[in-house]
Amino acid sequence: MALGTATAPYEPRFDAGRICLDLLATAHPAEQLGTVGPLCAWITGAGLVPARTPLDHADASWPVRFRELRGHVDRLVRGPAVADPASYGPALGRVNEIAGTAPPVPRAVRGEDGTLVRELAGAPACAALLAVVARDAVELLTDPVARAAVRQCEGDNCPIVYLDTSRGRRRRWCSSEVCGNRERVARHRRRAALARA
Repeated sequence: MALGTATAPYEPRFDAGRICLDLLATAHPAEQLGTVGPLCAWITGAGLVPARTPLDHADASWPVRFRELRGHVDRLVRGPAVADPASYGPALGRVNEIAGTAPPVPRAVRGEDGTLVRELAGAPACAALLAVVARDAVELLTDPVARAAVRQCEGDNCPIVYLDTSRGRRRRWCSSEVCGNRERVARHRRRAALARA
């Protein structure tokens, strides 16, 4: 990323409940990690680094590597029944390999107001940031309770996967404001059409 260029803050469509699931959401409705700027905004917005962490050292290889990890995590989260069975094993091996890298090192420092704030000990490497996401995926995939709470949105043509932490585990949509609203509008139109018939 060129020095002096500001990236717009990342505005997530919703919180999927896990960093690795938030990464999956960056492919819908359109590619959100196509270039370095949006990726850096996502890295900060997703909480991989503290706010105001400089990411000026990010280069064009970063979005490619994050999209690669996203593809592997997608295959694993959806499971071998949905993913191509031949790609499941290699995806698992690659996620485990990426998770083996040391994550960025945090430290506590005094902020301007005297309170302790978190910052990183040095500029985070791409591999270290990928490791945070890969480790989150490993935790999700190996935790039977969390794994059982993974849902795919029931909205029309919505591939978003999220962690259902709702009371009673009855959440149906990734976002009540987006997919849920579309479903309610469609239901209303169907009822209105039936009433007119």
